[in-house]
Amino acid sequence: MKDNGTSDKIKGNVNKVKGEIKDQIGNATDNKSLQAEGKLDKAKGHLQETAGKLKDGK
Repeated sequence: MKDNGTSDKIKGNVNKVKGEIKDQIGNATDNKSLQAEGKLDKAKGHLQETAGKLKDGK
């Protein structure tokens, strides 16, 4: 079965949401480490989503 990029796009969106939650909780609790982890998760999510779009040719 051909991977059409949907899996990467879904994983990317999950990581972006997870990262946003960590970033906001880190911000609210002044936890710089958690905030940084959230930012990394968001960046990873953006990359995964882009990879999925490239696989789809969009």
